Amino acid sequence: MATDFRLKEQLPELTRRIVETYDETDTINHLGHCPLPKYDAVIEIIEDLKEIIYPGFRRRERLHQGNVIYHVGDLIDGLHDKLTMQIGRALRHEAGHDAGCEQQDTDFEALGQAKTLLFLEQLPELRKMLALDVEAAHQGDPASKSTDEVVFCYPGLEAVTVYRLAHALWVLGVPLIPRMMTEHAHSRTGIDIHPGAKIGRYFFIDHGTGVVIGETCEIGDHVKLYQGVTLGALSFPTDGEGNLIRDTKRHPTIEDRVVIYANATILGGQTVIGHDSVIGSSVWLTRSVKPNTTVVLEKPRLRMRAEMVGAGSEEANYEI
Repeated sequence: MATDFRLKEQLPELTRRIVETYDETDTINHLGHCPLPKYDAVIEIIEDLKEIIYPGFRRRERLHQGNVIYHVGDLIDGLHDKLTMQIGRALRHEAGHDAGCEQQDTDFEALGQAKTLLFLEQLPELRKMLALDVEAAHQGDPASKSTDEVVFCYPGLEAVTVYRLAHALWVLGVPLIPRMMTEHAHSRTGIDIHPGAKIGRYFFIDHGTGVVIGETCEIGDHVKLYQGVTLGALSFPTDGEGNLIRDTKRHPTIEDRVVIYANATILGGQTVIGHDSVIGSSVWLTRSVKPNTTVVLEKPRLRMRAEMVGAGSEEANYEI
């Protein structure tokens, strides 16, 4: 059947009705303003940073001690320019200076450059921290054959890598971009780590799908999480007008050397899981646990039903 081009005559009217909604719902459009941070550019920044963190594992092959300095130097130079622009845009938007962006008193690009340089200076220490995370994954998973396998294949490391980079920007007061980074990692790995969370060294997320780590969560050193773990908020306090009260401690604290197994849920800003504790699968916790404690559900009972086939058939019920 051929396309009836006469039906396209209704499209101008449809366009007009859509554009009318831009005035009615102006919270979800950004018109007549300075450019926002560009999502594609932020993803490109992430990939450049991972190329620096894990040289030889990503895009560029045949790297060695003789040429790696030129490769990294080129990446750093490009990251300086990309981050300066994107951070400057984010800062300008956060300050509410979108209107008349060509005529303004504050030089947001200069502020963006200053924060960019502070961030890039942290890359050597971030590499050392991520090397510990790689080692934690390799030592914590008997299925891991090598640290190379961890770098290539483990979604937990992917999510933690982006988190650590985004957290450094978060601490520097960079708006929007850290969330864009961790949500990109979330879409790739199924692991949702807010860039505001504080996570110590030697951290490992095994399997990972469905893990949620909230903004005000604090995690110590040598902590291991399995898939489906939620470190979330117990409730959302509101003020007298019913608005959410922000910037409060809403998520739990996990002390050193804690293991939390699959699908456990730990909620509340006052909830503290003491060091060297083990939280079993599917446990629901809204109160603190003392150090060196193991928390498990009582063993459930399984009911099995089997049907006998043939003459005089009957059902047999038994519990395990």
